[in-house]
Amino acid sequence: MEKDQLQLARQFVSELLSGTELPTSEDDPCPYLPGSMSSSQGFQLEGDMDGAIYRALMDNGFRRSGRVFYRPTCSDCGKCIPIRIPTESFQHTRSMRRVRRKNAEIKARFGDGQPSDEKHSLFQRYIDFQHDNTMSGDRESFERFLYDSPVPGCEICYYLQDRLVGLSWLDALPGALSSVYMCFDPTCSSRSLGTYSILWEIDYCRLQGIAYYYLGYYIPGSKTMEYKGRFRPAEILDGTGAWRKLD
Repeated sequence: MEKDQLQLARQFVSELLSGTELPTSEDDPCPYLPGSMSSSQGFQLEGDMDGAIYRALMDNGFRRSGRVFYRPTCSDCGKCIPIRIPTESFQHTRSMRRVRRKNAEIKARFGDGQPSDEKHSLFQRYIDFQHDNTMSGDRESFERFLYDSPVPGCEICYYLQDRLVGLSWLDALPGALSSVYMCFDPTCSSRSLGTYSILWEIDYCRLQGIAYYYLGYYIPGSKTMEYKGRFRPAEILDGTGAWRKLD
């Protein structure tokens, strides 16, 4: 049933993309690779989208931010590479096992999927620490970015005793979980909670029989996006539209 659903979604998306000219943005400075320019093509969706359709879009290089679906079209780069983890074959490295031991006290719980003052406060502190005012942290932007979603999703709350120290938003798709965003308490930066959340979520996928964990774009040479290549074995989407093993 799931395979049939995905096959129909892939056929629909293939026909949509071949018959539709999507708008392309103007070149802007790249937020990931200083000195480079970036552009993208995409669309904004007002209604809801079936999870299988979004997975088929991701298999064509798309990601979403809120209700905007986009894929890079940078003319002189091509370094934004979609990456996913086949969860059954994933292997922990020695450093990843250390991260797990360091966070043995952390408890992960599914959230209620609703914004709150506590969640917004955590998000605000994180982006002030991590993004140097390059992202808006006001309540309206927070809710629009992470809670006004057109696809099915969930959130994982990470607690140290009774204190919320990490929060992860995920899209729940047929045969896959897709990481949307993760934030953590800056006072816990030494715990590597970003890495820990990925490990916990991959383990959850394995327990639930979910085949793939999508991590967004892997960008070699980017200080903030290159880390995704540490999770192996991994698959990347090549220029032919096929997933192949990341060497």
